[in-house]
Amino acid sequence: MVDEKYRQFWWQITLTKILFSILPLILLVFVLYGHFSDAYKTKVLEALRTLATNRQGALDLFLEERIAQLVTLANTNSLAQLSDEDYLNRVFNIVQAHSRSYIDLGVIDENGDHLAYVGPYYNILKGVNYRNEPWFDAVLNSGVFVSDVFLGFRKVPHFIIAVLVREKYRSWIIRATIDSNVLENIVQAAHIGKSGDAYLVNRDNLLQTKPRFGGNLLERPPGPDFSATVGLRVEEITAGTDPALFAAIQIKTKRWVLVIREDPREPLAPLLRTKYLLGLLSLLGLSLIVIGSVYTTKKVLDRLILSDLEKARSDEVLLHESKMAALGKLAAGVAHEINNPLAVISEEAGWMKDLLQEDDVKASPHLQEFQESIKKIEYHANRVKKVTHRLLGFARRMEPTMEKVMINAVLEECVGFLENEARYRNITIEKKLADDLPTIASDPSQLQQVFLNILNNAIDAIGKDGVITLKTFHEPESEQVVVQIADTGPGISKDLLPKIFDPFFTTKEVGKGTGLGLSISHSIIEKLGGNMSVDSEVGHGTTFTIALPIK
Repeated sequence: MVDEKYRQFWWQITLTKILFSILPLILLVFVLYGHFSDAYKTKVLEALRTLATNRQGALDLFLEERIAQLVTLANTNSLAQLSDEDYLNRVFNIVQAHSRSYIDLGVIDENGDHLAYVGPYYNILKGVNYRNEPWFDAVLNSGVFVSDVFLGFRKVPHFIIAVLVREKYRSWIIRATIDSNVLENIVQAAHIGKSGDAYLVNRDNLLQTKPRFGGNLLERPPGPDFSATVGLRVEEITAGTDPALFAAIQIKTKRWVLVIREDPREPLAPLLRTKYLLGLLSLLGLSLIVIGSVYTTKKVLDRLILSDLEKARSDEVLLHESKMAALGKLAAGVAHEINNPLAVISEEAGWMKDLLQEDDVKASPHLQEFQESIKKIEYHANRVKKVTHRLLGFARRMEPTMEKVMINAVLEECVGFLENEARYRNITIEKKLADDLPTIASDPSQLQQVFLNILNNAIDAIGKDGVITLKTFHEPESEQVVVQIADTGPGISKDLLPKIFDPFFTTKEVGKGTGLGLSISHSIIEKLGGNMSVDSEVGHGTTFTIALPIK
């Protein structure tokens, strides 16, 4: 019942400490991580927006420069000059020397006939008429045209920039095929990390550049459809089974859309590491809180248990002393009441003994019987006198006093109290008492209480048929008198020996011991300035050793 009370108290204190320590920690962790996560995600998305805007500017600048070069070339040269393929070839080489982004260059009249061509597809394109090609009407209507990627007569994906030139009575077109590798390099510079990607799509959601991972030119991209995007769009979309960050922005010069795909696990990897680190630190903090709570609660509970045990022991000692004081008063009263009739009996026995000396009584045939009877009366009267003397001595020792004590005399007195009990159980009390023991200064009643408790325990341990050995000797080096009380009982196991002087601990059966006798005895010996120890082995009995200072 007591252990259950302490156990519940331990759980209450520990759980309260842990609860009130963990809740603020958990709240702080969640708040800090939430703020950090929002700030970091905002920073990642902002970086993606900046990257998309920068790549948009690079693509627009590239296309605008190509258009400007063609417009300058068309306006600084006449149709007659550019129709000469040798002259056109020299111009093409000059342009390529400053910007190696062209594949070929051609001059087309208003009827769609190819007047001059410089490039690797001369045999295919020299005699071609473009009148029925979609881009031809578009350049006639707008003046400047940038096409989507298409196959054309060469059957190879490419895109062109065409500029319409109007002279006095006729119009003509200068057309350049742009190296798509240069365009792809600009686009691919936007991808981030190991799994990032970037590509261009037209308004029909067809790829204008080749992605890093899956998809070919003029096919639909593997991700979501961003072909209708106007302005800038940044969001997180689950593509397939994995979430991905997408940024889509329209190219101003051409109605293409630049799409940048980024794996959120890569830019958010520091956030995830922070999350794991924060989790690890939280677990460490929780562990320290739990360990600290358990440790401090154990310390508090140990102190509380010790305080309760000390109080219980103190209460038991006070109760025991009050009982002994009451018993002493009762013993004194009984002794005085017995001594009065005992004195009369002794006096009458002496008078009867004197009568036996008279002549007429000596002549009686029953003289011998009279003498034997008077001797028995005197013997038993003396015996009762000794008992009352012990009772009076016991009563006088109830109040603690420091006086000169002969240890052997105290032991003899204790044996006298218990010899009938020992004889009844066939237990022999052997005395090996040193004759040269010095007188010590101590409390005889307290010592008697200790010796009686140990002797009673020895008799209970033996039960029947055994030996109790009392031994005393003097240790001049330590100025101590040593008393050893050994029995031939069953002994005490090694694991129980450290607990033998603990309050409420007993090796007796339930109901036959309180577990306070040895605890109180140990406390008494310590208060008297001595020390008490026990040595025991199962099957070989138990020996109590009490060392008392002489002074």
